[in-house]
Parts: sequence; structure tokens; C-alpha cells
Amino acid sequence: MVEIERKFLVKSEDFKEQAFTQNKIAQGYLSSIPERTVRVRIKGERGFLTIKGIGHQGGMTRFEWENEIPLEEATELLKLCEKGKIEKTRFEIKSGNHVYEVDEFYGENEGLIIAEIELKSETETFEKPNWLGEEVTNDERYYNAYLSKKPFKDWQK
Repeated sequence: MVEIERKFLVKSEDFKEQAFTQNKIAQGYLSSIPERTVRVRIKGERGFLTIKGIGHQGGMTRFEWENEIPLEEATELLKLCEKGKIEKTRFEIKSGNHVYEVDEFYGENEGLIIAEIELKSETETFEKPNWLGEEVTNDERYYNAYLSKKPFKDWQK
């Protein structure tokens, strides 16, 4: 129940040609405080409830619990969420022994594309595709909970 993840900006759309899946995602937050974010997500035709703890120093590792819930329940829970929904398409791209999840955001976060990679340890090595840009793992502005409150369009200039 620990997630080790690194985040990167994406500098081109070349990743789309390499994607083996893509899904529309809608998500909101029942709680967006960093100590315990509680997220409701609809990914394709499936619902999920996720609880995340605050990141350890460096922001790469944190507690994460996620369970699939019925789509109807996720739809109803989204109605209870805090203001600021996230809409995006997630692309999955294999690179070496890993899979990158690349999120292309819409709505108030239009123009933002972020790649995430989950690792087994903070020191694990991984391939960096040519479309991968600056690392933003430690920059809270690129966390979805932050983007739901302070959209990319308001601060990206």
C-alpha cells in the first residue's frame, strides 16, 4: 500500500503513437488536504475510490489505498466532491520494463500533459523516452488535488 512515483512534464505528443491503451478519466476529491486525499474516479466504465497519504520527504513515496467500486456509486460520489473536477485522457506507454501513464488534461487544465512512472524503489533506474521533459515530482502544483483547486490555466503563464 505504498506508491513510489515520479512525475514529468511531456514535451511532445509523440507518446500517443506508442500508447497501448487510452481511457477518459473524470475525478473529484471528497478530501483534498495533503495529509489524506480521498479521490473518486471514473476511468472508462469503472469506478474507483482512492485514499492517499502525505508524501515522504522528496514527494516520491506515499501511502496509497485504492479499491474498485460500482460505476453507479462512483457517479453518485462525484456529485459530493469538492469544487474542481479533473478531466483527462490517460495513455499507457511501455518503455523498457516500465509503463508510463501519460495524462492529457482538459477543461481548466487544458494544455497540461504529465507522465508518471511507478517504481519499486526510489533508486530504481528506468528508461526516459525522448518525449519526456522536466521532472516535477516534488512540485505540488502538478498534483491532481492541487490542479482541482488551482487550475493550470491560472498559473502556467
